[in-house]
Amino acid sequence: MKYMLVKTYGRTANCDTPMNEWAPEDIQAHIDFQRALGGKLAAAGELVDAQGLAGPEEARIVSSDGRTAPVVTDGPFPETKEFLAGYWIVDVDSPERALEIAAEASAAPGPGGVPIGEYIEVRAVMSAPDVDR
Repeated sequence: MKYMLVKTYGRTANCDTPMNEWAPEDIQAHIDFQRALGGKLAAAGELVDAQGLAGPEEARIVSSDGRTAPVVTDGPFPETKEFLAGYWIVDVDSPERALEIAAEASAAPGPGGVPIGEYIEVRAVMSAPDVDR
């Protein structure tokens, strides 16, 4: 079963300091943790993909009616306090295993090495329905 574990960046009960204000060694420890988790999941054959995403200042919103030129706007806007920071797609034997991985990811280190308790959303990846033709 495939699951997408969505990493949302924002304040948590354990950390309300934006990452761009962390000490360089804390940022490096956080990145090292993410790489180690990815390596561990890959070695176990559970990792399908994992990516960090650019910040919201680089995001664009596109809408189209399919007939006229699409409308492209900047966003989300600076007042955004939470944003999608990255994801893992895992292929595991059970929903419980996906939750275990999410819990491990949530405990990534923050300032001073304290686990930050990130919010990780766990969602099953749905397959397309069978269509008789």
